[in-house]
Amino acid sequence: MTMRDVQIDLTERPSLENAVFIEGLPGVGNVGKLAADHLIEVLGATKFATITSKYFPPQVLVLGDGTIRLVNNELYFWKAKEPGQKDLIILIGDYQGLTADGQYVLVESILDLLVELGVTMIYTLGGYGTGKMLEKPRVLGAATNRDLVKDLKKKGVVFRKNEPGGGIVGASGLFLGLGLRRGVEGVCLMGETSGYLVDPKSAQSVLEILSDILSVKVDFTDLESRAEQMDKLAQQLRDLERAAEGPSDEDLRYIG
Repeated sequence: MTMRDVQIDLTERPSLENAVFIEGLPGVGNVGKLAADHLIEVLGATKFATITSKYFPPQVLVLGDGTIRLVNNELYFWKAKEPGQKDLIILIGDYQGLTADGQYVLVESILDLLVELGVTMIYTLGGYGTGKMLEKPRVLGAATNRDLVKDLKKKGVVFRKNEPGGGIVGASGLFLGLGLRRGVEGVCLMGETSGYLVDPKSAQSVLEILSDILSVKVDFTDLESRAEQMDKLAQQLRDLERAAEGPSDEDLRYIG
């Protein structure tokens, strides 16, 4: 069997109503990926589709038991449990498409399935690189209509002129733009991040707002623990840089 451009293998076809789609693929600081992975874990979402493609890197991953699998994307679903909640479909994966053509083909192929499953709203998650470490990252937003912008501002999402500069590149932008052409509204939530390291702190900032929007309870213990570890690593890196630069003029005043 030859590999198709995009192949979506379903283990089941969930029955969903007015579902919300959440994209969390790798990107700047892996903010979206961390947030989506964590959401799947705490909700106990169910995997229902594996996506393989010629547009992913020519690579297999070696698993813990010594076996391999092709790099892929995966779709999970979660059924609403309480009033005010909505059914969810969550996309995670190892990579985004390698080329511009690949990005478009992958997003369109996934959107075909999402429309069939009745998705009525899209949330894409990502990072906004600032080049510096932040104690409390802001969450920047972009949306497909002004009413959504007004609602998101009430949730604490920041909208600034020309931020992010250059627009939203990759799946997080394409799902909004191509989804809108199909009549599906959408929002992108971008956590500020240095862009140098995996950033669980930024992922938590994004997920705090998203969980409020979706009316789902999320335990952040694991993300907080990972954020503490990354803070320690970042401090070690700063100490190494400072040591490599040598003593400053201020430090020299205390020598001799």
